Parts: sequence; structure tokens; C-alpha cells
Amino acid sequence: AGAAEPGAAARLGEARDGGDDGVATDTGTPLSTESLRAFIGHTDEVNTVTWSPSRELLASCSDDCTAKVWKLQSSAPLLDLRQHTKEIYTTTWTPTGEGSANPSLPLRLVTASFDSTVKLWDVEVGMCVHTLARGNNNQPVYGIACSPDGRYLASGSLGGNLCIWSMSDGNMVRKFQGTGDIYDVAWSSTGMFCAACFSSGKVALLEMRA
Repeated sequence: AGAAEPGAAARLGEARDGGDDGVATDTGTPLSTESLRAFIGHTDEVNTVTWSPSRELLASCSDDCTAKVWKLQSSAPLLDLRQHTKEIYTTTWTPTGEGSANPSLPLRLVTASFDSTVKLWDVEVGMCVHTLARGNNNQPVYGIACSPDGRYLASGSLGGNLCIWSMSDGNMVRKFQGTGDIYDVAWSSTGMFCAACFSSGKVALLEMRA
């Protein structure tokens, strides 16, 4: 292929909603190639980033086996969480604490790793308060999701293990064994149902009874 036409990169960002044919048209807005801030600290691929309910903290997790918590005011990590022994595939915040629908419950960061564990972190002090492993059958954990009320955590791992954990004491309260590997889990808005998707082509729905 020949050299790019001068100015072509900038014009890639010059688009707005088009006409009935759905084709984007020129707005004259240049494409930015610079980030507002770069957070430096991970030494391998970063897999997930997620904002806390207050939007004041940003968490990231990486193949370097660490999770980090950042504040916009600094490019250095506020917390460097290092207790996992293999890659951390995903991370999420609990819907608790400041800025959430459950402000009376403590804020936690949750990390899921290929070391077969899920960890709950107290970000006020940077300590792991619970390690959840018993129901994962020594399989990498790919999916985690917190119930809307912040009281339960669902985890899904290879081998088809869907586990429901108590956020308060770290105990497993429910388990479902499916066929195939689980790659994602999700709660309904009421917290009555938890869903998991399997490599076998199925979606399972677990009902949380009172």
C-alpha cells in the first residue's frame, strides 16, 4: 500500500451522524492522539479497568498478577495489590460505599484470577479481607459480578462452576455446576436471578430464593 495522504488520520475523527443511509459525515472535529493522563505501573497486558461508584478511583488488573488502584491526581498507583499468583483476568467494584445505592456498606474491590481465586480488597487499607476459592475446583475464574444490593458476589470459572458468595463473611452460599466453561456472569436488576454463559452454547439462570 502507498503512503497515507497527509491529514488522513485527522479526518478519521471528523464524523457525525449521517443521513438516512447511516453514513457518517464530516464535522471538522480533529481526532485526538493524546491521552489526558497515562498511568504507569503494570508490566504486562492490562485486562480490565473499572471506576468506583464515586468515580474517584480507577482500578486496573493485569497479566502481571497485580491489580492497581489509581486517583486522577497522580500517575502513580494509590494501591498496588499483589497477592494473586497468576494473571488477573477481571476486576469490579462492589455497588457500595460513597456514590452507590448502598452507601452504608463498605466499598470493596473484587479481583478474579487464573490462580483459581477471587479476592475481596478493603481499599481503605489496601488489604485482602477474603479469598474465595473452595467452589472454583482449581479452575481459572473468568467472570465476577456483584448483586445490586452489594451483599452477594457471583463467580464463574472454567469447568462450569457458578458460585454465589456472601460479601460479609466470604462463605459460599450457592453453587451450580454446568456443562462447559463459564466466561461471564450477570445479575438481574432486582438481584433475584443470576445468569451465566457457557462454552457449550447454553445460558443458565440461577434463582436466588429468600
